[in-house]
Amino acid sequence: MTQTAQLLPRASREFPLGLHIIDAGITDGGTLDAGITDGGTLDDSRGRAGHANAAVWAPGIASMDVHWRRADGVWTSDTLVGLDGGVHHGVVGPVHPGALYAFWPTGEELPGAPGTAQLLLDPYARAVETITTDTGVAAPGPDVYYSVVLEHTFDWGTSERPGTAWRDTVIYEAHVKGLTKLHPGVPEELRGTYAGLGHPAMTGYLRHLGVTAVELLPVQFHIDEPHLAPLGLSNYWGYNTLGFFAAHTDYATAAARAAGPAAVLDEFKGMVRSLHEAGLEVILDVVYNHTAEGEQGGPALCWRGLGDLDYYRHDGDRYLDTTGCGNSLDFSQPHVMEFALDSLLYWVEECGIDGFRFDLAVTLARDEHNAFSPRHPFLVAAKASKALRGTKLITEPWDIGHDGWQTGRFPVGWADWNDNFRDTVRDFWLRDLAEIADGGPGSSPGRLAGCLAGSSDAFAASGRSALGSINLITAHDGFTLADLTAYEHKHNEANGEQNRDGHDHNHSFNHGVEGPTQDPAILAARERSARNLLASLLVSLGVPMLTAGDEFGRTQGGNNNAYCQDNEIAWVQWPDDDVSRRMLAATRALLSIRREFLSRQPSSFPSRADQSTLLWFSGAGLPMTAHEWEDPRTRTVQFLLGSTGGTVSGLVVVNGSLREAQITLPSAPQGQDAAQPRWFSAVFDSADPESDLLAGARLLSGDPDTLAPDSLRIYRC
Repeated sequence: MTQTAQLLPRASREFPLGLHIIDAGITDGGTLDAGITDGGTLDDSRGRAGHANAAVWAPGIASMDVHWRRADGVWTSDTLVGLDGGVHHGVVGPVHPGALYAFWPTGEELPGAPGTAQLLLDPYARAVETITTDTGVAAPGPDVYYSVVLEHTFDWGTSERPGTAWRDTVIYEAHVKGLTKLHPGVPEELRGTYAGLGHPAMTGYLRHLGVTAVELLPVQFHIDEPHLAPLGLSNYWGYNTLGFFAAHTDYATAAARAAGPAAVLDEFKGMVRSLHEAGLEVILDVVYNHTAEGEQGGPALCWRGLGDLDYYRHDGDRYLDTTGCGNSLDFSQPHVMEFALDSLLYWVEECGIDGFRFDLAVTLARDEHNAFSPRHPFLVAAKASKALRGTKLITEPWDIGHDGWQTGRFPVGWADWNDNFRDTVRDFWLRDLAEIADGGPGSSPGRLAGCLAGSSDAFAASGRSALGSINLITAHDGFTLADLTAYEHKHNEANGEQNRDGHDHNHSFNHGVEGPTQDPAILAARERSARNLLASLLVSLGVPMLTAGDEFGRTQGGNNNAYCQDNEIAWVQWPDDDVSRRMLAATRALLSIRREFLSRQPSSFPSRADQSTLLWFSGAGLPMTAHEWEDPRTRTVQFLLGSTGGTVSGLVVVNGSLREAQITLPSAPQGQDAAQPRWFSAVFDSADPESDLLAGARLLSGDPDTLAPDSLRIYRC
């Protein structure tokens, strides 16, 4: 061990947690260090060795050492002699950029030689390196993980954040690897990588599609759960985070990985820059509810060794788990909240990220009594943070703990995934259709109307408008849009859990045959149902989210839990057949219609309570009665998108029956001159999106029209 780490004077000791070089330019071991990486190659980054501030929160440990590898490959260590409020801190070094390092309690026996044994990672590390240990036999030993010193700068050029208003936002949920792994327009060496997502073939596609934001499944450094390796599987989705400040290395190109962590981060930031230049925001799916250390008694990789009782939520001597992952982080601890907030700030300030979707967000808002609070300090602090101002904050508003379903209860400034919208729209267009086909009544239109109008019954009490609702039909978790119309049962056998995993209640309808079929009538019905679902999503008030590949009918073969399928099951296929072309054309048309209608509306959506955005009519063109709203036989409704006494953009007519619907186009809304004729021209028909009727024929208020069974039509006013 070298001399103990220097203690900074009181006035300058307020430095950030982690390890940061403060006086680069000192030589390491008496030789000139021009940035030599651990692998012996020139590190293009960012300066020479120097002394470093080191700090880590570990309140239950009396004294802490930091171990690091010098440029000559020799491991050394210093003791952090400062201790304030549970934070061990001091100055160590010289340390060079790219050095591996880790923490270990002073005086405790090391589990093995540094570099081959698992020490404790820095929770604030900007990069994590995986080392496969050598057991001396044919099979490699377990992986160990080390923090990496990373001092990084990046040229953002003239790139600016798009700053898309919530009202204009359309989210596209995607996986970095899966989106581009099979894309024929992306160069082969870039497929499945950050650079692949930033390639013009991909950014151009997304712009032409009409989305405004890409929401990426976890890109923070993550590892596989132990049970997957024996099955030959991996955690493809990535909800098992080990480095909350580090980009996931495996999503970088081979060239960037070979060049080192600085090049990996360059590539990640380059992707963000390219997406911004294309006018697309970048939202990260983040997992602060648990860590990769897993169930109690598992390995101590970082937080468990630094302070098991301080980081994780306990009930006596056992973990209190609200996530199903075995180790819920305790957000009643101020330092845990600070850790999550610091991570968010890093991704915004250093990496240009525009928003976050918080996995199992209810766990992040549980107080010292494990009760959810919409006024939880973490929620308040994130919204109040000046650095996060303008950042989109999206919740997955549930966990598996007591009182874990909280859709609509998060505070102003946050938006929630709306699972009620998802299930209601699926029920109306799929389960009701199956029930009606079997002679049943289906459901009344009231629930569907409430969802399309912004779900004020769920969101108004929190003080939020429809823009608090992230409307979705599908997400990474569950059936794809095409599979919703082709499967009634999950088919997860490839996951190695005897089909026990995944949801059993999917609100889906296979239209008479489970899975693939050559029956043209069934195939046509499935296409129509998919268009009905998609159209309902894209004409609804709120913020729509598409799942990558749904726009052209991607299938996972009925697997509704493809978290461990890093293969063609979960990767986005890019077909070029008539079905996919029709679906893609319909998606683009609907997104174009949404933009057109929004451009003629007020700048924000008020709540449904004032009836100022959707004006509802029966199939006969008359205002809906209370009885009609509750009558399951009322399967045909119409609504005008507009404001009372103001501009009307369009008319949407829903026919959820199995019969043709004879309708009368509605008259002008109350407050407008009823004598003034209103013209309607059809611009979309889910029954036949290529129909000649979309060529511009015009009808007047009071004119009759006919809708095909099980269809949705949109008119421009």
